[in-house]
Amino acid sequence: MVTTTIRLGTASPGTRATTAQTLAELEQFARRAATKKIDLLLLPEAYLGGYPRGTHFGCVMGGRSPEGREEYLRYFQGAVDLGDTVGGGAGAGQAWIDRTLPTDAIPGSGDEQKQVAKRRGDGSREELERIARETGVFLVTGLVEKAGGSLYCSVVYVCPKLGIIGKRRKVMPTAIERLVWAQGSPATLRAVSTTIRGVRINLAAAICWENYMPLVRQALYAQNINLYLAPTADGRDAWLSLMRTTAIEGRCFVLSSNMCVRSPATAPAQANGRVHHIYPETALHDGDEDRQSTIDGAITDSGPITARRSSCVTEEGFEIALPKSPHGRPRRRQSVFDDDGNEIVLCGSGKRHTGDEVTAVAATKATTTTATTPAKTDFISRGGSAIVSPYGDVLAGPQWEDDHGIIYADVDFQDCIRGRLDIDMAGSYSRNDSFKFSVEGLDLSPLPY
Repeated sequence: MVTTTIRLGTASPGTRATTAQTLAELEQFARRAATKKIDLLLLPEAYLGGYPRGTHFGCVMGGRSPEGREEYLRYFQGAVDLGDTVGGGAGAGQAWIDRTLPTDAIPGSGDEQKQVAKRRGDGSREELERIARETGVFLVTGLVEKAGGSLYCSVVYVCPKLGIIGKRRKVMPTAIERLVWAQGSPATLRAVSTTIRGVRINLAAAICWENYMPLVRQALYAQNINLYLAPTADGRDAWLSLMRTTAIEGRCFVLSSNMCVRSPATAPAQANGRVHHIYPETALHDGDEDRQSTIDGAITDSGPITARRSSCVTEEGFEIALPKSPHGRPRRRQSVFDDDGNEIVLCGSGKRHTGDEVTAVAATKATTTTATTPAKTDFISRGGSAIVSPYGDVLAGPQWEDDHGIIYADVDFQDCIRGRLDIDMAGSYSRNDSFKFSVEGLDLSPLPY
Protein backbone atom coordinates (compact mmCIF):
# COMPACT_ATOMS: atom_id res chain seq x y z
CA MET A 1 0.00 0.00 0.00
CA VAL A 2 1.32 3.44 -0.97
CA THR A 3 1.84 5.67 2.03
CA THR A 4 0.15 9.07 2.14
CA THR A 5 1.89 10.13 5.35
CA ILE A 6 4.43 12.96 5.28
CA ARG A 7 6.41 14.42 8.18
CA LEU A 8 6.03 18.22 8.39
CA GLY A 9 8.25 20.37 10.60
CA THR A 10 8.63 23.96 11.69
CA ALA A 11 10.79 25.97 14.07
CA SER A 12 11.21 29.44 15.59
CA PRO A 13 14.83 30.57 15.09
CA GLY A 14 15.77 34.25 15.18
CA THR A 15 17.91 36.04 12.61
CA ARG A 16 21.64 35.92 13.35
CA ALA A 17 24.16 38.77 13.25
CA THR A 18 25.03 38.30 9.56
CA THR A 19 23.41 36.66 6.55
CA ALA A 20 26.24 34.12 6.44
CA GLN A 21 25.59 33.17 10.07
CA THR A 22 21.85 32.90 9.46
CA LEU A 23 22.43 30.64 6.46
CA ALA A 24 24.77 28.51 8.60
CA GLU A 25 22.07 28.22 11.27
CA LEU A 26 19.47 27.42 8.61
CA GLU A 27 21.70 24.59 7.44
CA GLN A 28 21.96 23.27 11.01
CA PHE A 29 18.17 23.25 11.28
CA ALA A 30 17.87 21.46 7.95
CA ARG A 31 20.42 18.81 8.96
CA ARG A 32 18.70 18.25 12.29
CA ALA A 33 15.37 18.03 10.48
CA ALA A 34 16.87 15.38 8.20
CA THR A 35 17.95 13.29 11.20
CA LYS A 36 14.32 13.40 12.40
CA LYS A 37 13.19 12.30 8.91
CA ILE A 38 11.27 15.54 8.41
CA ASP A 39 10.26 15.92 4.77
CA LEU A 40 9.39 19.62 4.70
CA LEU A 41 10.57 22.39 7.03
CA LEU A 42 9.11 25.90 7.35
CA LEU A 43 11.14 28.82 8.80
CA PRO A 44 9.93 32.32 9.78
CA GLU A 45 9.05 35.48 7.90
CA ALA A 46 12.12 37.58 7.07
CA TYR A 47 14.43 34.96 8.60
CA LEU A 48 17.15 35.90 6.09
CA GLY A 49 17.60 39.66 6.20
CA GLY A 50 15.69 40.08 9.45
CA TYR A 51 12.45 41.61 10.66
CA PRO A 52 13.08 45.28 11.70
CA ARG A 53 10.90 45.18 14.79
CA GLY A 54 11.04 48.24 17.00
CA THR A 55 12.57 50.71 14.58
CA HIS A 56 11.17 53.61 12.56
CA PHE A 57 14.32 54.32 10.52
CA GLY A 58 14.30 57.92 11.74
CA CYS A 59 11.03 58.72 9.98
CA VAL A 60 8.19 60.94 11.05
CA MET A 61 5.50 62.48 8.92
CA GLY A 62 7.30 65.04 6.77
CA GLY A 63 10.83 64.24 7.92
CA ARG A 64 13.65 61.67 7.80
CA SER A 65 16.82 61.78 9.86
CA PRO A 66 20.38 61.15 8.58
CA GLU A 67 20.77 58.46 11.25
CA GLY A 68 17.63 56.73 9.98
CA ARG A 69 18.97 56.75 6.44
CA GLU A 70 22.18 55.12 7.66
CA GLU A 71 20.15 52.49 9.46
CA TYR A 72 18.16 51.81 6.28
CA LEU A 73 21.43 51.50 4.37
CA ARG A 74 22.59 48.79 6.77
CA TYR A 75 19.24 47.02 6.52
CA PHE A 76 19.32 47.14 2.72
CA GLN A 77 22.86 45.80 2.67
CA GLY A 78 21.79 42.93 4.94
CA ALA A 79 19.01 41.82 2.58
CA VAL A 80 19.68 38.96 0.18
CA ASP A 81 20.05 39.38 -3.58
CA LEU A 82 18.49 36.40 -5.35
CA GLY A 83 19.26 37.78 -8.80
CA ASP A 84 15.62 38.52 -9.65
CA THR A 85 14.18 41.64 -11.27
CA VAL A 86 11.59 44.09 -9.97
CA GLY A 87 9.12 43.10 -12.69
CA GLY A 88 6.27 45.25 -11.39
CA GLY A 89 6.58 43.52 -8.03
CA ALA A 90 6.34 40.07 -9.61
CA GLY A 91 9.98 39.59 -10.56
CA ALA A 92 10.93 37.73 -13.73
CA GLY A 93 8.81 34.71 -12.83
CA GLN A 94 9.64 31.54 -14.72
CA ALA A 95 12.66 33.14 -16.40
CA TRP A 96 14.22 33.67 -12.98
CA ILE A 97 13.32 30.15 -11.83
CA ASP A 98 14.78 28.67 -15.04
CA ARG A 99 17.94 30.84 -14.78
CA THR A 100 17.53 32.32 -18.26
CA LEU A 101 18.11 35.94 -17.20
CA PRO A 102 21.32 37.67 -18.37
CA THR A 103 24.44 37.40 -16.22
CA ASP A 104 25.33 39.97 -13.56
CA ALA A 105 28.86 40.31 -14.93
CA ILE A 106 30.04 43.85 -15.70
CA PRO A 107 30.94 44.10 -19.41
CA GLY A 108 34.67 44.59 -19.98
CA SER A 109 35.60 43.75 -16.40
CA GLY A 110 36.96 40.30 -17.20
CA ASP A 111 34.29 38.73 -14.98
CA GLU A 112 32.66 37.19 -18.03
CA GLN A 113 35.42 34.59 -18.07
CA LYS A 114 34.89 33.56 -14.44
CA GLN A 115 32.53 30.81 -13.41
CA VAL A 116 30.92 33.12 -10.84
CA ALA A 117 29.86 35.42 -13.66
CA LYS A 118 27.21 32.89 -14.68
CA ARG A 119 25.46 33.48 -11.39
CA ARG A 120 22.99 36.23 -10.64
CA GLY A 121 22.72 37.73 -7.18
CA ASP A 122 24.89 37.24 -4.10
CA GLY A 123 24.89 33.42 -3.98
CA SER A 124 22.12 33.08 -1.39
CA ARG A 125 19.92 31.21 -3.87
CA GLU A 126 22.68 28.71 -4.61
CA GLU A 127 23.37 28.23 -0.92
CA LEU A 128 19.71 27.49 -0.15
CA GLU A 129 19.57 25.02 -3.01
CA ARG A 130 22.75 23.31 -1.81
CA ILE A 131 21.37 22.91 1.71
CA ALA A 132 18.11 21.41 0.43
CA ARG A 133 19.96 19.10 -1.94
CA GLU A 134 22.45 17.82 0.65
CA THR A 135 19.89 17.31 3.42
CA GLY A 136 17.01 16.06 1.30
CA VAL A 137 14.63 18.41 3.14
CA PHE A 138 12.17 20.56 1.19
CA LEU A 139 12.78 24.05 2.60
CA VAL A 140 10.40 26.99 2.78
CA THR A 141 11.85 30.13 4.33
CA GLY A 142 11.03 33.79 4.63
CA LEU A 143 13.60 36.36 3.56
CA VAL A 144 14.06 40.03 2.78
CA GLU A 145 14.95 40.30 -0.89
CA LYS A 146 16.45 43.29 -2.69
CA ALA A 147 15.72 43.95 -6.34
CA GLY A 148 16.48 47.23 -8.03
CA GLY A 149 16.18 49.87 -5.33
CA SER A 150 13.40 48.10 -3.43
CA LEU A 151 13.10 45.52 -0.67
CA TYR A 152 10.48 42.78 -0.70
CA CYS A 153 9.36 40.46 2.06
CA SER A 154 9.49 37.14 0.22
CA VAL A 155 9.20 33.38 0.60
CA VAL A 156 11.06 30.76 -1.45
CA TYR A 157 10.15 27.12 -2.05
CA VAL A 158 13.34 25.04 -2.29
CA CYS A 159 13.07 21.50 -3.61
CA PRO A 160 15.93 19.06 -2.84
CA LYS A 161 15.91 17.79 -6.44
CA LEU A 162 14.96 20.81 -8.55
CA GLY A 163 16.21 23.74 -6.49
CA ILE A 164 13.94 26.76 -6.12
CA ILE A 165 10.64 26.01 -7.83
CA GLY A 166 8.83 29.19 -6.81
CA LYS A 167 9.04 32.48 -4.96
CA ARG A 168 6.44 34.93 -3.82
CA ARG A 169 6.53 38.48 -2.53
CA LYS A 170 4.29 39.88 0.18
CA VAL A 171 1.31 41.54 -1.47
CA MET A 172 0.45 43.90 1.38
CA PRO A 173 3.11 44.88 3.93
CA THR A 174 1.41 45.72 7.22
CA ALA A 175 1.35 49.22 8.72
CA ILE A 176 4.85 50.72 9.02
CA GLU A 177 6.35 47.75 7.11
CA ARG A 178 5.31 49.72 4.02
CA LEU A 179 8.03 52.24 4.89
CA VAL A 180 10.76 49.79 3.89
CA TRP A 181 9.06 46.93 1.99
CA ALA A 182 7.54 47.35 -1.46
CA GLN A 183 4.28 45.71 -2.43
CA GLY A 184 4.63 42.42 -4.28
CA SER A 185 2.44 41.44 -7.20
CA PRO A 186 -0.59 39.17 -6.61
CA ALA A 187 0.81 37.12 -9.51
CA THR A 188 3.30 35.65 -7.04
CA LEU A 189 0.46 34.02 -5.08
CA ARG A 190 0.67 31.11 -7.52
CA ALA A 191 0.89 27.78 -5.68
CA VAL A 192 3.56 25.20 -6.52
CA SER A 193 3.54 21.41 -6.48
CA THR A 194 6.03 18.82 -5.33
CA THR A 195 5.98 15.08 -4.79
CA ILE A 196 7.36 13.65 -1.56
CA ARG A 197 7.53 9.88 -1.22
CA GLY A 198 4.88 9.48 -3.88
CA VAL A 199 2.48 12.02 -2.36
CA ARG A 200 1.59 15.10 -4.39
CA ILE A 201 1.61 18.26 -2.30
CA ASN A 202 0.17 21.54 -3.57
CA LEU A 203 1.56 24.29 -1.36
CA ALA A 204 1.44 28.06 -1.11
CA ALA A 205 2.32 30.70 1.45
CA ALA A 206 0.56 33.72 2.90
CA ILE A 207 2.92 35.96 4.85
CA CYS A 208 2.02 37.31 8.30
CA TRP A 209 -1.05 39.57 8.21
CA GLU A 210 -1.81 38.63 4.61
CA ASN A 211 -3.48 35.75 6.40
CA TYR A 212 -6.06 38.23 7.71
CA MET A 213 -7.01 39.07 4.09
CA PRO A 214 -9.94 36.77 3.15
CA LEU A 215 -9.35 37.25 -0.57
CA VAL A 216 -5.70 36.21 -0.27
CA ARG A 217 -6.76 33.04 1.53
CA GLN A 218 -9.43 32.37 -1.10
CA ALA A 219 -6.85 32.86 -3.88
CA LEU A 220 -4.83 30.03 -2.33
CA TYR A 221 -7.81 27.75 -1.67
CA ALA A 222 -8.96 28.20 -5.28
CA GLN A 223 -5.74 26.58 -6.50
CA ASN A 224 -6.56 23.32 -4.70
CA ILE A 225 -3.78 23.52 -2.14
CA ASN A 226 -3.45 20.92 0.58
CA LEU A 227 -0.56 22.59 2.45
CA TYR A 228 -0.95 26.19 3.61
CA LEU A 229 2.22 27.91 4.87
CA ALA A 230 2.12 30.95 7.16
CA PRO A 231 5.52 32.41 8.05
CA THR A 232 4.82 35.36 10.34
CA ALA A 233 6.08 37.96 12.79
CA ASP A 234 2.90 37.80 14.89
CA GLY A 235 3.60 36.15 18.24
CA ARG A 236 0.27 36.82 19.93
CA ASP A 237 -1.81 34.04 21.40
CA ALA A 238 -4.64 34.97 19.03
CA TRP A 239 -2.55 33.97 15.99
CA LEU A 240 -3.17 30.28 16.58
CA SER A 241 -6.92 30.88 16.35
CA LEU A 242 -6.44 32.25 12.84
CA MET A 243 -4.33 29.25 11.85
CA ARG A 244 -7.00 26.84 13.11
CA THR A 245 -9.70 28.76 11.25
CA THR A 246 -7.62 28.70 8.07
CA ALA A 247 -7.07 24.95 8.33
CA ILE A 248 -10.79 24.26 8.78
CA GLU A 249 -11.78 26.80 6.12
CA GLY A 250 -9.39 25.48 3.47
CA ARG A 251 -9.45 21.83 4.58
CA CYS A 252 -5.66 21.84 4.38
CA PHE A 253 -2.72 21.32 6.70
CA VAL A 254 -1.32 24.60 8.04
CA LEU A 255 2.26 25.28 9.10
CA SER A 256 3.11 28.52 10.88
CA SER A 257 6.56 29.78 11.88
CA ASN A 258 7.51 32.84 13.91
CA MET A 259 10.87 33.92 15.32
CA CYS A 260 11.70 33.54 18.99
CA VAL A 261 14.03 36.39 19.91
CA ARG A 262 15.39 37.15 23.35
CA SER A 263 15.46 40.58 24.96
CA PRO A 264 18.69 42.41 25.88
CA ALA A 265 18.46 41.02 29.43
CA THR A 266 18.76 37.40 28.32
CA ALA A 267 21.01 37.78 25.27
CA PRO A 268 24.48 39.30 24.93
CA ALA A 269 24.58 42.84 23.55
CA GLN A 270 26.08 43.38 20.10
CA ALA A 271 28.95 45.79 19.55
CA ASN A 272 26.66 48.44 18.08
CA GLY A 273 24.53 48.36 21.23
CA ARG A 274 21.20 48.33 19.37
CA VAL A 275 19.97 44.97 20.53
CA HIS A 276 16.21 45.39 20.36
CA HIS A 277 15.82 45.18 16.59
CA ILE A 278 15.50 41.86 14.82
CA TYR A 279 17.68 41.94 11.74
CA PRO A 280 21.29 41.00 11.00
CA GLU A 281 23.02 44.11 12.29
CA THR A 282 21.33 43.67 15.67
CA ALA A 283 20.64 39.98 16.11
CA LEU A 284 20.61 38.68 19.65
CA HIS A 285 22.04 35.19 19.68
CA ASP A 286 25.83 35.13 19.28
CA GLY A 287 27.68 33.82 22.30
CA ASP A 288 24.66 32.35 24.08
CA GLU A 289 25.53 29.87 26.79
CA ASP A 290 23.64 26.61 27.00
CA ARG A 291 20.60 26.18 29.23
CA GLN A 292 18.92 23.05 27.99
CA SER A 293 15.46 21.58 27.79
CA THR A 294 14.13 18.97 25.41
CA ILE A 295 11.39 19.19 22.80
CA ASP A 296 11.03 16.16 20.52
CA GLY A 297 14.59 15.15 21.36
CA ALA A 298 16.06 18.50 20.25
CA ILE A 299 18.35 20.45 22.52
CA THR A 300 17.02 23.91 23.24
CA ASP A 301 19.54 26.70 23.63
CA SER A 302 17.69 29.15 25.83
CA GLY A 303 20.59 31.52 26.47
CA PRO A 304 22.11 32.74 29.73
CA ILE A 305 20.21 34.32 32.60
CA THR A 306 21.78 37.67 33.43
CA ALA A 307 21.10 40.43 35.92
CA ARG A 308 17.69 42.09 35.91
CA ARG A 309 17.72 44.81 33.26
CA SER A 310 17.10 48.46 34.06
CA SER A 311 14.57 48.77 31.24
CA CYS A 312 11.63 46.94 29.71
CA VAL A 313 10.63 46.34 26.11
CA THR A 314 7.13 47.03 24.80
CA GLU A 315 5.21 44.68 22.48
CA GLU A 316 6.35 46.86 19.56
CA GLY A 317 9.98 46.43 20.59
CA PHE A 318 10.66 49.86 22.08
CA GLU A 319 12.89 49.93 25.15
CA ILE A 320 11.70 52.00 28.14
CA ALA A 321 14.24 52.93 30.82
CA LEU A 322 13.34 52.13 34.44
CA PRO A 323 14.38 54.26 37.43
CA LYS A 324 17.17 53.01 39.68
CA SER A 325 17.21 52.72 43.44
CA PRO A 326 19.30 55.04 45.64
CA HIS A 327 21.98 52.30 45.62
CA GLY A 328 22.24 52.45 41.84
CA ARG A 329 20.48 49.16 41.24
CA PRO A 330 17.43 48.98 38.98
CA ARG A 331 14.17 48.95 40.88
CA ARG A 332 12.07 45.83 40.56
CA ARG A 333 9.11 47.07 38.59
CA GLN A 334 5.75 46.55 40.22
CA SER A 335 3.43 45.34 37.50
CA VAL A 336 1.47 42.37 36.24
CA PHE A 337 0.71 41.04 32.77
CA ASP A 338 -2.77 40.41 31.40
CA ASP A 339 -3.63 37.49 29.10
CA ASP A 340 -2.58 39.49 26.02
CA GLY A 341 0.89 40.21 27.39
CA ASN A 342 0.18 43.86 28.20
CA GLU A 343 1.99 45.21 31.26
CA ILE A 344 -0.16 46.90 33.92
CA VAL A 345 1.74 49.04 36.42
CA LEU A 346 0.75 48.60 40.09
CA CYS A 347 0.54 51.60 42.41
CA GLY A 348 0.75 52.16 46.13
CA SER A 349 2.14 49.58 48.52
CA GLY A 350 5.59 49.11 47.02
CA LYS A 351 5.38 45.38 47.74
CA ARG A 352 6.90 43.01 45.27
CA HIS A 353 4.61 41.15 42.94
CA THR A 354 5.51 37.47 42.75
CA GLY A 355 4.66 36.82 39.10
CA ASP A 356 8.24 36.79 37.84
CA GLU A 357 8.07 33.42 36.13
CA VAL A 358 5.63 31.61 33.91
CA THR A 359 5.49 27.98 32.87
CA ALA A 360 5.55 27.22 29.15
CA VAL A 361 4.33 23.91 27.81
CA ALA A 362 5.62 22.86 24.39
CA ALA A 363 3.51 20.04 22.99
CA THR A 364 3.88 17.86 19.91
CA LYS A 365 2.16 14.72 18.76
CA ALA A 366 4.95 12.62 20.22
CA THR A 367 6.28 14.51 23.23
CA THR A 368 5.11 17.04 25.82
CA THR A 369 7.76 18.94 27.79
CA THR A 370 7.23 21.44 30.60
CA ALA A 371 9.95 24.01 31.33
CA THR A 372 10.15 27.02 33.60
CA THR A 373 11.15 30.06 31.55
CA PRO A 374 11.60 33.81 32.12
CA ALA A 375 8.57 36.09 32.03
CA LYS A 376 7.14 37.38 28.77
CA THR A 377 9.20 40.57 28.70
CA ASP A 378 12.37 38.48 28.54
CA PHE A 379 11.44 37.89 24.90
CA ILE A 380 10.96 40.47 22.18
CA SER A 381 9.21 37.80 20.13
CA ARG A 382 8.03 34.57 21.78
CA GLY A 383 7.66 32.40 18.68
CA GLY A 384 4.49 30.32 18.61
CA SER A 385 5.17 28.11 15.57
CA ALA A 386 2.56 25.40 15.10
CA ILE A 387 1.15 22.64 12.87
CA VAL A 388 -2.62 22.32 12.43
CA SER A 389 -4.76 19.62 10.77
CA PRO A 390 -7.56 20.19 8.21
CA TYR A 391 -10.02 19.77 11.08
CA GLY A 392 -8.42 22.52 13.15
CA ASP A 393 -6.61 20.21 15.58
CA VAL A 394 -3.21 21.46 16.80
CA LEU A 395 -0.81 18.62 16.00
CA ALA A 396 2.38 20.31 17.23
CA GLY A 397 3.07 23.48 19.16
CA PRO A 398 2.53 26.28 19.71
CA GLN A 399 6.29 26.49 20.25
CA TRP A 400 6.75 29.30 22.76
CA GLU A 401 10.08 30.75 23.94
CA ASP A 402 12.22 28.18 22.14
CA ASP A 403 14.59 29.36 19.42
CA HIS A 404 16.38 26.03 18.96
CA GLY A 405 13.89 23.14 18.92
CA ILE A 406 12.06 21.67 15.96
CA ILE A 407 8.43 20.60 16.24
CA TYR A 408 6.94 18.14 13.77
CA ALA A 409 4.01 15.88 13.03
CA ASP A 410 3.25 12.95 10.75
CA VAL A 411 0.23 13.84 8.62
CA ASP A 412 -1.96 11.99 6.14
CA PHE A 413 -2.72 14.22 3.17
CA GLN A 414 -5.84 12.22 2.37
CA ASP A 415 -7.34 13.97 5.41
CA CYS A 416 -7.66 17.01 3.14
CA ILE A 417 -9.99 15.03 0.87
CA ARG A 418 -11.86 13.47 3.76
CA GLY A 419 -12.48 16.96 5.10
CA ARG A 420 -13.98 18.12 1.84
CA LEU A 421 -16.93 15.82 2.31
CA ASP A 422 -18.72 18.72 3.96
CA ILE A 423 -16.86 21.88 2.92
CA ASP A 424 -14.87 22.80 -0.20
CA MET A 425 -14.05 26.49 -0.35
CA ALA A 426 -12.74 26.25 -3.93
CA GLY A 427 -15.59 24.11 -5.27
CA SER A 428 -19.32 23.81 -4.88
CA TYR A 429 -19.38 25.15 -1.32
CA SER A 430 -18.08 28.50 -2.58
CA ARG A 431 -21.15 28.84 -4.86
CA ASN A 432 -18.91 29.76 -7.75
CA ASP A 433 -21.99 29.77 -9.96
CA SER A 434 -23.06 32.94 -8.13
CA PHE A 435 -19.89 34.50 -6.75
CA LYS A 436 -17.17 35.34 -9.28
CA PHE A 437 -13.58 35.67 -8.09
CA SER A 438 -10.47 36.69 -10.01
CA VAL A 439 -7.03 38.05 -9.16
CA GLU A 440 -5.09 40.37 -11.46
CA GLY A 441 -2.21 38.50 -13.06
CA LEU A 442 -2.85 35.23 -11.20
CA ASP A 443 -3.92 31.95 -12.77
CA LEU A 444 -6.45 30.44 -10.36
CA SER A 445 -6.75 27.15 -12.23
CA PRO A 446 -6.81 24.40 -9.58
CA LEU A 447 -3.76 22.18 -9.40
CA PRO A 448 -4.43 18.45 -9.88
CA TYR A 449 -4.50 15.99 -7.00
